[in-house]
Parts: sequence; structure tokens; C-alpha cells
Amino acid sequence: MHVLILGAAGMVGRKLINRIADEPTILGKAIDRLTLVDAFQPPVPEALQSISKALTIDLASPGVAEKLIEDRPDMIFHLAAIVSGEAEADFDKGYAVNLDGSRVLFEAIRHQGLKSAYTPRVIFASSIAVFGTPFPDVIGDEFLTAPLTSYGTQKAITELLLADYSRRGIFDGIGIRLPTICVRPGTPNKAASGFFSNILREPLVGKEAVLPVSDTVRHWFASPRSAVGFFVHAATLDTAKVGPRRNLTMPGLSALVSDQIDALRRVSGDKAVALIRREPDPMIERIVSGWATQFDAKHATDLGFKAEQSFDEILRAHIEDELDGRVV
Repeated sequence: MHVLILGAAGMVGRKLINRIADEPTILGKAIDRLTLVDAFQPPVPEALQSISKALTIDLASPGVAEKLIEDRPDMIFHLAAIVSGEAEADFDKGYAVNLDGSRVLFEAIRHQGLKSAYTPRVIFASSIAVFGTPFPDVIGDEFLTAPLTSYGTQKAITELLLADYSRRGIFDGIGIRLPTICVRPGTPNKAASGFFSNILREPLVGKEAVLPVSDTVRHWFASPRSAVGFFVHAATLDTAKVGPRRNLTMPGLSALVSDQIDALRRVSGDKAVALIRREPDPMIERIVSGWATQFDAKHATDLGFKAEQSFDEILRAHIEDELDGRVV
């Protein structure tokens, strides 16, 4: 099996690569080729060196998608994107990366299929940002996608394209609407949702973190461990069971910022909580106020997708995976 991972240097991409290195048949078949693509140098674990090709290129650049698809990968993970805050701040870049890159990829697959039979599985990283206010108490898969950010709009348009190209048999696609992933490892990024991770990740190692919204903000979460599990499960899922609506809202945990802080206190004590500095940011507050907070992910759950049930579980996953089981 030839696997192509776009956005391979990102957090989910890196963790997916490591999962493949640990379990070479995790996607249902032995992987004999792995192509890793990102605007930054993708990592290649030692165990995968002999079958991997890592490319530092821009998917939206002319001819790039066509060249990648010439090799006819069987499984394509489309994780490439710029994050919500950056997409809102830089209109041109957001549409170039998050929409144009997806469209040229889908078209490259279509034109390759016109030459000879070719129908790869395409798994797309979408987002709950495709939904916009006003919200019902609980959002199901049937709720209107009417985003109120450029990032959400770019993801929603790509979802429509994925569904239509799948309907026409051009590829076999599944869109994964990710909850906000928390706790994200690494350093703070430009995502508007980044503070949800910052207020946990930094205090756990004795560093200060800024909280730009109130403790009463509620959101929808899953861990990086669960996110990788979503993509792995989607790779082997019988898409006939998914139905014609190929974009699925993933299960997650609805929690308040105060619930996050309470979990941090239980794990690391009052001194860790004291490292959270409250600095209201009107732009972040505006963006977050347009996000949904509670979902009915019954369809995805019935298909076998799983996520955490408490913030203590999410924190434990981060401590085990990123901190060797230790906290300050």
C-alpha cells in the first residue's frame, strides 16, 4: 500500500506517522511506500526510512498535486491547512492553502482516474468550525453548515467538494470534523483555539500561560491520541456504512474552561493553576463565541469512532504521551 500524508509535519501528521512506525499494518495492509509532504520538513522515523520520501513543498503550487498523484497513492490523508487565527488574519493565504490546495488535489485525482481506473481513499481533516450561530442546544450531523469565519468557510467548501467527488466515484472520501484538539504538544501556534491547550500544557511544565476568554466559555474537545485514532479508523472503515453524507462530526467532550482548570488542579495542584494569567482578547473572544459547544456524534460513534469522556482522561493522555508520565 502506498500512503500519502499531506500536512505531515503538523501535530496530527507527526503522530500518525509515529503510529504507522509502531504498527506497520495499522491501516489494514502492509505499507510499502510512504510519501510525506508539508511546507516544513516532515519527520521520518528510523523504522520507516527505507520506504519513505519526505518532500518540503506547497501543495497549491502549480503542478505539485499532479506530480504527487502520478504515483497513484492508495490512501491519502489530507491534513494540510493553516490554522483558524492565521486564516482569519491573512485572507489570501487562508484561501490559497485551505481551499485551493484541496481543489487542485481533488482535480489531480480526477484527471489521473481519466487515464486509467484509480479511486483512492481520501481522508480529509475538517473542523467543527464549519458550523455557525445561532446554534441549537445540541448539533447533529444534519445541522446547517453556515460558518462565521474564513477558516470554517474554507473547510465547509472543501467538505462539499469531497462529498460531490465521492458521489461521482472520483475517490472514496471521508471528512473528519475534528473537535478542538487538546492538549496540543509543542509551542503555542496561531490557532484561535490555541489557548485551550496553552493553559494546560505550559503550567504542567512550570510555565505561565495566557487565558484570553472567561472561565465560562464552553467548547468541544478530544485529545491528539483520539484524533489519530479517528484517521486510522476512517482509513479502514467500510464507507458503504457511512452513506452519501461523507463528512462526519467526531465524538468529543463538551467542557468549560473552568472544567479544564479544575482538571489541572487535580493533576498538578494550585501552583500550576496560579500560572494561568487572565488577559481578555476581544478578537479571540469574538471568534470563539461563534463556535459550537455541544454535538450529537451518534452516527460517528455508531461507526466505531471513540474519544475521551472527561478532561482528566485528556490530561492523562498528554502526560503519558508527551511528558513521560511526569508533571512539575
